[in-house]
Amino acid sequence: MTENELNHLIKMLNQIAENLAQGDEEKVVAERVADHMRRFWSPSMKQSIAAYLEADGSDLSANSRQAVKIIGRK
Repeated sequence: MTENELNHLIKMLNQIAENLAQGDEEKVVAERVADHMRRFWSPSMKQSIAAYLEADGSDLSANSRQAVKIIGRK
């Protein structure tokens, strides 16, 4: 995956997390985001964002980071 593609995934995931937040607590939002990723993201997209989180993850929002961690546990 190119750096540009990874940046697009990061931006997209943060936007999804923001759109699904609805003022709820982080755990609830992270579950919603993880569910979205399970349903709509390809395995390669999930692997790429998980690798990014392991390596750095600094550009991911808190809800995005939690969602990626949830995906990794299941």
